[in-house]
Amino acid sequence: MVTETATVPAPAPALPVKTVRVVSRNWGKPNSHTLPSYRDSGGYKLWEKTVKGQGLKPQELIDTVKAAGLRGMGGAGFPTGVKWGFLPKDNPKPRYLVVNGDEGEPGTFKDRYIMELDPHMFIEGCMLSSYAINAHVCYIYLRGEFLFQVKRMEAAIDEARAAGLLGKNILGSGFDLDIHVHRGAGAYICGEETGLIESLEGKKGQPRLKPPFPAVVGVFGCPTIVNNVETLTHVVPIVEMGAEKWKALGKNGAPGTKLYGISGHVNKPGVYELPFGSTMRELLEFAGGVRDGKKLKAIVPGGASCPLLLPDQLDTPLDFDSIKKAGTMLGTACAIVMDESTCMVRAIARLLKFYAHESCGQCTPCREGTHWLAKMLTRIEHGEGREQDLTLIDEVANNIMGNTICALGDAAAMPTISYFKKFRHEFEEHVKTGKCRFGEHEVAPRQVTIGP
Repeated sequence: MVTETATVPAPAPALPVKTVRVVSRNWGKPNSHTLPSYRDSGGYKLWEKTVKGQGLKPQELIDTVKAAGLRGMGGAGFPTGVKWGFLPKDNPKPRYLVVNGDEGEPGTFKDRYIMELDPHMFIEGCMLSSYAINAHVCYIYLRGEFLFQVKRMEAAIDEARAAGLLGKNILGSGFDLDIHVHRGAGAYICGEETGLIESLEGKKGQPRLKPPFPAVVGVFGCPTIVNNVETLTHVVPIVEMGAEKWKALGKNGAPGTKLYGISGHVNKPGVYELPFGSTMRELLEFAGGVRDGKKLKAIVPGGASCPLLLPDQLDTPLDFDSIKKAGTMLGTACAIVMDESTCMVRAIARLLKFYAHESCGQCTPCREGTHWLAKMLTRIEHGEGREQDLTLIDEVANNIMGNTICALGDAAAMPTISYFKKFRHEFEEHVKTGKCRFGEHEVAPRQVTIGP
């Protein structure tokens, strides 16, 4: 248990942190979102060579992505090339590539930068991936609130189509491919791949039971690969550079580069492309450190659903395996920094209101449990907590874990357990004193006065 806010430990001797501009190499260039700008940087030469049969064959593309060690950048971290290999070889139905651009995880904002600043590299990644898995239709599913990003993506696709890079018999190759943007209706649950597929088909966005997995029975009952925006964008430099050169860009055993987001109580919030496996300390240094000279209290390492990292864990490499050993997840790799002025009770109460609202209601542990947690945490935050709440919070959260069709229940339970375990003294103080040591702050009014 943490009893006081810790200070940031002195950094260990290390080489200066350096950015590596690979998927973000065109960001900041004039009109970087347009086809002429992308062409000036050599864009689509790889696609033209590939689709004409002068580059890697489909299986060679899959093998290259496997060799590079590319893993899903949307949070799951599953090996991308392995996932592509799950498509059944004897199924006569058409194959589809579906891109998850929902980006609904609170605190996450990396994929929208790709679509705003360099949509054509992303599109070329979709093209190469579609060719690799022999898909002739690609759907890009974007969250409902992404009005600007939808317009920018549609404009870029229109440019590519007008240039003959999409459509029927592309560049006389005999290969057909079209890409469509599909806008969601603003549901967090549709960031889960099967909920996304249900929504794409025009149905209620509720996750499916698995198996069967989308690679076997996906959109319209056909074999489907679902990948994240950043994941597919990385395919371009991997094929350009080759698997080994791309892998060598990483550090601490992780391959390639990664877009890391950082927000909260820092001086320079934003998105930074760093060697994959850079540490949390290095990312925090890039963000200018904790603002106003305050002490660091905790960091959410990769979107709101991840358990907390504490100040003595700043040297944890930000890759899927290292951060798991530290007791949390990389998730979307978009960190939220909290300084010493943060009330952890308020923070988790606000978060649970979100998850309770976004639960699709399909699974009882999630449907009921998230609302119970939200009620109890809000009650404690309002200074009306009860001693039994301190026991119930842990019990309810643990009863949600692992008992739902999708991971939304876990996404609500994991941070609750983490905040409660690492800052239990703040919860106990709220219950005992009926007030918050961090002073008055705005909270949403309780809507329910009864319940656990």
